Formats: sequence, C-alpha cells, structure tokens
Amino acid sequence: MLGKAQATTETYIDSPEKLKSLYKRVLIVVSLSQVFGGAGLAAGITVGALLAQQMLGTDAYAGVPSALFTLGSAGAALIVGKLSQRYGRRTGLSTGFFVGGLGAIGVVIAAITNSVILLFASLLFYGAGTASNLQARYAGTDLANNKQRATAISTTMMMTTFGAVAGPNLVGIMGKFAVSIGVPALAGPFILSATAFILAGLVLFVMLRPDPLEIAKMIEADRREKEYGNMTESYSEKAINKRGLTVGATVMVLTQIVMVAIMTMTPVHMKHHGHGLSEVGIVIGFHVGSMYLPSLVTGILVDKIGRIAMSIASGVTLLCAGLLAAFAPSDSMVLLIVALSLLGLGWNFGLISGTAQIVDSTEPSTRAKTQGKIDVLVALAGASGGALSGMVVANASYATLSLAGGLLSLILIPVVIWSRKA
Repeated sequence: MLGKAQATTETYIDSPEKLKSLYKRVLIVVSLSQVFGGAGLAAGITVGALLAQQMLGTDAYAGVPSALFTLGSAGAALIVGKLSQRYGRRTGLSTGFFVGGLGAIGVVIAAITNSVILLFASLLFYGAGTASNLQARYAGTDLANNKQRATAISTTMMMTTFGAVAGPNLVGIMGKFAVSIGVPALAGPFILSATAFILAGLVLFVMLRPDPLEIAKMIEADRREKEYGNMTESYSEKAINKRGLTVGATVMVLTQIVMVAIMTMTPVHMKHHGHGLSEVGIVIGFHVGSMYLPSLVTGILVDKIGRIAMSIASGVTLLCAGLLAAFAPSDSMVLLIVALSLLGLGWNFGLISGTAQIVDSTEPSTRAKTQGKIDVLVALAGASGGALSGMVVANASYATLSLAGGLLSLILIPVVIWSRKA
C-alpha cells in the first residue's frame, strides 16, 4: 500500500498536468456535494427559530436553535478537522454530513413528539452538517497554488448557492408535504435537510478519490525533504504565519457573529409584522443566495486586489446591512430583502478573504487540524450571536440588534490596519 501511495504521489509530482487535472476533479466533486449541503443547511436558518418559538411559546429563546446547531457545528468542526488531518478530507467531511443528516431526522422526531429536549439535542448533531458544508471549502484549496486559493474557495461556495437558495424557497412545499404525512409543518424542511446532508456525504465518500489532502501532504513532504533535509525546525517556523492566522480568524469570527445574530431574528421579526412563511422563505432565500452566489467574483477579487482590501469591504458592507435592517419599515419586503442581501454579501467577503489568509498561513501537514480549530471559534461566535440575538430583541428591539451588529463589524478595520504593520 505504501509503495502504491508513493507511486501515486510521484505521478503528480512529475506531471503538473495530472496534478492540475486532479485539482479540477476535486473542485467538481466538492462542488457537487455543496449543492446538497447547501440545501441541508437552509432548513435550520429558515425555520429553526420559528419551530422553537412554536414549541416553547416565547420569543426569548427563539435564538436557541441557531445557537445550538452552531454550537454543534463548533464541536463537529474540531472533530472533522482532526479526522481530515489523520484520514483525509473524504473521511472527515463525509462523516460530518452523515451525522448532520441523523440530527435532522432527530429534529423531525422531536417535532412529532413535541419533545424540546430531543429538539435541542438533535440540533447539536444537525450542526455537524453545517460544519462539514463550511469545511468543504478548504478541500478545494489543498491542491491550489497561492494565486488560485480564493478562487477555489469561492468556486465550491458558489455551488452551495443552488441548494441554499432552493432550500428556503421549498419551505412552503415541504411544510405541506410534512402535514400530508402527519408531521408538523415546520419540521418539513428538516426532512429535506436529512436527505440532502446524507446525499452530500455519499458524494464525497464515493467520489473523492484520491484524497486531495493526502496528496498535498505527500507533495509537501517531498518538497520539504528537498529544500530542508533534516532541518525540520526551520521548516516548521516558516510553515506557520501566526499573524496571518490571527487576522484571518478575527475576520471570520466577527462576520459570523454579525450575520448569524441579524439573520436568526429576521424570521421572527417578520412574523410579528404579519409576514407569512412563504415571505420569510423569500427573504432568507435572497440572504442565503447573497452569502454564496457572489463567491466566484469575490474569489477573483480576493486573489487580484488582496485579502486586506476585501476584509475592509466586508466590514463596510455589514455596516450598511445593519443600518438598513435597523431603520427600514418593518412592512417593506423590498428593503428587508436588500438588507439581508447586503448581510449575506458582507459575510461572503469576510469568509473568503479570511479563509484565504488561513490557507496562506498554513501547510498541508497541519492545515486541516488548524482549520478545524479556527472553524470552532467561528462556530462559537455564531452560537453566541444566535443565543444573544433573541434576548436583545426580547428586551430591546430588532432595530437595536441590527444597529449593534453593523457597528460591531467596524472592528474589522483596525484589525486589518494592525496586520499591515507586520
């Protein structure tokens, strides 16, 4: 087996054309999984808060589902990262999607039995699908050079759009389907999630061969031996850029807090002002579309004009989103769509520019594990934003939450200025 692996690696080292072909194939497979993964994550952000509100009978804890599945994604991010580092992306990502699918099934059962405890427990497992969907963006970068990384990230994220936009817009249809089989309407979208996450896991498990991270690690080991020989300490110091990791992580953490907090309470805010479930689905559909659809252009911009410039653009865009959401008339669907679209776009800028900095600052030998740890911070940030959002709205208002989120995003600017002084 070892001889076969070495022969395979030598094939890609000696033939840049074959390595390029594998890189393209990996992007196709990961992109296909992202179509299903995007549909799977849409249910939680669209109806999770409404389901909790219905089962608990209060708005104060409407943000808990978002917090729980985001918290679950934090733990899963760490596990998926470690599994990927040890066994490859194929094993790590497919396992996460399968667990997420089981979590979605648990949510459906919880809704049928009206069990709040089962609902909360299942949402934690559902978060594993979210973590895998997000970490899949790294798989496309394993074989990319430094001028392709942001574009590779954005390509896989763009494919998430197809499922992520379709998911919220299928809320009404899945609700009717659920009722027709004796399941509460708000659990319907989680039936879609279960199916989508499991399909995403199957695509990766069956088709992601050879594993891109394993090939990248072998190529790195060959390069390290040629350049450094036994001087492993010199290589280790060069391989990790701690300032780059700090800046990339901070950008992603802040954008996640702002996006999750405002997004979580928008369906509840709309329901209080007479908007129906289908209208909620339309607004969230535009939001999720803006999170992923601009990705290809964003990736090119990040590679061309730089990570720093796009991080600043993220902060400014999120500020505009928060201001518009805060001051827009609550009965205006158009302004809510614009505000949530800007929210998704700002998140997109921040995630891709931050992710590119993380990839730039690591090497394959430690990359997946480091990425998993950083995604834990991102997920915990989202969990905090989701949990606090309901309390802020219950004790103040949706406008206060949106305004606070917009102002918080401005912290990105001094962080970026600090990074340029390196």
